[in-house]
Amino acid sequence: MRFFMWLALIVMPLLASTEAYKNLSLEEAISILKKDNLEINVAKFDEKIKTFEHEIAVGYSYGKLDLTQSAMRSNDAGNVFGFKLQSREASFADFGFSEFLNHLPSPLDPSVLEVQPKDLNYPKARNHFQTKLQYQLPIYTGGKLEQYGKITKALEKMSRLDTQKVVNEKIYQLKKSFFDIYLLNSYLHNLQIIRNNMIKLENMAQSMIDEGYAKKVDLLEVQSKKANVIRMLNQAKANKKLVYHFISFLLNAKVNSIAGSYEVIQPKILDKDKILNQNLDIKKAKQGLAITDMAIDLQKAANLPQVGAFVEYSSADNTFLGNFADHDAYTIGMQLKWNLYNGGIDQKSIEKARVKNLKVRSQVDLAIKGIALHVDKILTEIKSYDFDINSLEKEIELTRTIYKNYLGRYQEKLVSINDVIIKQSLEIEKVLKLKEIENHRSDKILELDKIADGENR
Repeated sequence: MRFFMWLALIVMPLLASTEAYKNLSLEEAISILKKDNLEINVAKFDEKIKTFEHEIAVGYSYGKLDLTQSAMRSNDAGNVFGFKLQSREASFADFGFSEFLNHLPSPLDPSVLEVQPKDLNYPKARNHFQTKLQYQLPIYTGGKLEQYGKITKALEKMSRLDTQKVVNEKIYQLKKSFFDIYLLNSYLHNLQIIRNNMIKLENMAQSMIDEGYAKKVDLLEVQSKKANVIRMLNQAKANKKLVYHFISFLLNAKVNSIAGSYEVIQPKILDKDKILNQNLDIKKAKQGLAITDMAIDLQKAANLPQVGAFVEYSSADNTFLGNFADHDAYTIGMQLKWNLYNGGIDQKSIEKARVKNLKVRSQVDLAIKGIALHVDKILTEIKSYDFDINSLEKEIELTRTIYKNYLGRYQEKLVSINDVIIKQSLEIEKVLKLKEIENHRSDKILELDKIADGENR
């Protein structure tokens, strides 16, 4: 029993996570999108990488502390003598003084200086263990490390803007998909009305044929038009399924149905200056300009001296950590490095950075003017679509009234079935045109919302 309880605790959350969403509202969908969309998650990983890169750049200013533990064994004369010196255990015997004294004649024979001391040249193999702690600190780098820190911080901020742009793009796609479904539902509703009217007309034509007032061709024309309407219905339903598949892809979860209905959307921001101030592309361009300013200061640092300091503490012995305090040693030092001449490369690098700064400054101005022009174009298109939609809604109402009138006249044998079908075709044409314009209008409004950084408004 306990096993089944644990199994239920593990399996139930997994089943819940794969459960399809039903009657999902747009607000709920946006919340799921931010949490589970794969592209947004990838962008967040990139953002985290930039954060670590900034922390790495800042970390260089605090210097570096290294611990080195060496373990060696050698009978090389230079190594053995060096090991003893580092261990503070060298003696006169290591220089071969014992052999020198043994060969020392009286009076002094100059040939004794030619004796090769065996203790020095052929020492016994020796173990050597050295523990070394070394700290290096950059004291002055001409501002190079400070600029690296500022640049990586700016890149981190730019990465957040990139992430927000991905979020805005996915929210735009999600909203568009929701409104596509709302519009398809409205379109299906209108097609269903037309289909029902065609069924009534078909029944009417059949009755009139039975009574001898109409021909078989009249019925065939009606059935052909009805088949065309049914085909359009099936296409619309298939498109609706495709949109649901795309929503499921965006949310990384199965979505069977959504809640809400189509409402005429109005632009939430009409002030162009406010839109431009909030636009992510402009913010990114300005951030890029700030980075080029920092790059100039970074290149200037190459002409300035660099000063560093280091402290080293160590101890060595022929046994691991043996006589540590007696054999310890320290070294303290500073180093100044100043590049006085390198063929003018540093100065040219500064000028190159300045030219790039001017280029980016022009690109920022161009981006602002280009986006401002695009906003004006979208606002103008929305107003034009508003006029077209209002006009088409009245035209659809008129064509529907005319169709009913012609249907009655057909019953009275005043017009042909072809005349009725023509009027029905006009209504279908107007309904299709209305759907197309409503789609365009919703796309433009959602695009305007995305340009204005709708996620953070």
